[in-house]
Amino acid sequence: MKSIANNTYISKLFSSSLVMLVMLLVAGSGLSAQTPAPPQQQPIAITGGTIHTMTNGVIAEGTVLFDNGQIIAVGVDVEIPGNAEVIDASGKHVYPGLIHGQSTMGLTEIGRIAESTDLTETGNINPNIRAQVAFHPISEHIPVAAVNGVTTVVPTPGGSLISGKPAAMMTDGWTWEQMTLREGIAMTINWPSMRNSNQYREAMEELQEAFDKARRYQKARAAMEAGDAPHHPYDVRWEAMLPVLDGEMPVLVNVSGVAQIQAAIAWIEKEGLNAILAGSRDFGLVADQLAARDIPVMLTGVISGPDTNWEAYNQGYTTPRKLYEAGVDFCIAGEASAAYAYRLPHHAASAVAFGLPEEEGLKAITINAARILGIDDLVGSIEPGKDATLMITTGNPLELWTSKEQVFIRGRKLEMLDKHHRLYELYKEKHRQEQL
Repeated sequence: MKSIANNTYISKLFSSSLVMLVMLLVAGSGLSAQTPAPPQQQPIAITGGTIHTMTNGVIAEGTVLFDNGQIIAVGVDVEIPGNAEVIDASGKHVYPGLIHGQSTMGLTEIGRIAESTDLTETGNINPNIRAQVAFHPISEHIPVAAVNGVTTVVPTPGGSLISGKPAAMMTDGWTWEQMTLREGIAMTINWPSMRNSNQYREAMEELQEAFDKARRYQKARAAMEAGDAPHHPYDVRWEAMLPVLDGEMPVLVNVSGVAQIQAAIAWIEKEGLNAILAGSRDFGLVADQLAARDIPVMLTGVISGPDTNWEAYNQGYTTPRKLYEAGVDFCIAGEASAAYAYRLPHHAASAVAFGLPEEEGLKAITINAARILGIDDLVGSIEPGKDATLMITTGNPLELWTSKEQVFIRGRKLEMLDKHHRLYELYKEKHRQEQL
């Protein structure tokens, strides 16, 4: 027993030392996270560029004027204040920042270190979870996304049947409070697997029981507040469900395959819920059904291979076009992995390559995503009154060779440097030295 205890102690000591060593190496490597940008200090006018508003067409050789983090004017005859910083974007393009609708960004850093991962909670019913509270503001993944034009991400908890409330987060800031664009934008439900009928039935009974309890809580609290019932205890879980029951907050239901999609639709209609369906499989096969019920869809990835023997190689790539042609309101979220958030425009580009109109591909990662997530009053397009969250590019962001020259988030001019760029400069210097 003593030997086992000693071995356990040595193992724990080694693990702790290894973690500390990794932290020291990262700290001493100079590969620190991007420094958050200071607040906008003066008006900024981007002039001479082609402005892609996403809602009011394209403006050639136009001007975008913003101050205090908010867009003031957009057009060709914009009066520029004398104290404004003028950025000449002649020959370049101005787009709104890109929106990644479902990601593990800020909730996970290093998969092998449990302390850096905060994706799931104990238990199956966790509607009170607020994703933004666990958001890690100095994650190395955040600046990689930001300098590639992804200015808004939605860290989404998972693992539970009802896993809580994702939030729209800006990819720049010192703290999670500063980075929160809007909290509680949906209630995440992970539709249970249907492969085992007994387990599926048990999971659905648990899900239904949670909603029934929330409704009973809603009635009891309303009666108490009206003076028609005695005191009913406050319950943080069921309190979090009230906006869902009132229709103010949509349920974001993660599904996979036709059976899950149709089962989820039937349950959503029975419960009378405002809903968004999220997933990457088979939405194109039920596009007409989704359009008839006006249920928006979030595609969590376009770049994928066939999932079954009967599928064509391009099944995933053609889904956006099928949804568009059927009249389904949809957006593209890309992969959930925080490390791959910067690849968001690649997914939209792949959809365009397989028949989706180019403008719709851009809308799928800007204004359409903002509207479906309920943040289109703040971001997603270049319009007066909205946040000055935009980017200057050398071309269409769906094209791999396009560079993002400058990104702004609420008027803050980002430092266009991330770990990828720093490593590039580091090893370019190595090769330069080898040539001496």
